[in-house]
Amino acid sequence: MIAAQNKDPDPKILVFSSNSISDPGIDLAGSAHMHYSTEVQVIPLPCSSGVKPSWIVHAISKGFDGVFIAACGGDCTFLPDCTARTSKLIKAAQELMKENDISPKRLKMSGLCSVCADNFVSHMNKFQGELNKLDSK
Repeated sequence: MIAAQNKDPDPKILVFSSNSISDPGIDLAGSAHMHYSTEVQVIPLPCSSGVKPSWIVHAISKGFDGVFIAACGGDCTFLPDCTARTSKLIKAAQELMKENDISPKRLKMSGLCSVCADNFVSHMNKFQGELNKLDSK
């Protein structure tokens, strides 16, 4: 028990997911009891292109170590140009992060499908490792 108490907490990650595309895959990871940190918090949205760059900066300024956008990709039911819009918002967010002295490496994006539970867990574990390296510098 003492070793567990001395362990540094996992980095906190805020995930923006899309209701009909990536969120079911994230839910599947939980219902299948796949292991990823309890420091991962998910906010579902109708479409990944609806994330505002200011939300990302706000999340990090309020204590999240990183933000992950689980993008709709080409499967978006709302917008045919969702991928282009999401890419554009990522670029804008990275610029805003730089303006606020936040490393753009604290933002990740990947397309996740409704059955991509393994992929989601892998992304979370890898991203937490990357965030740990950023914080140790």
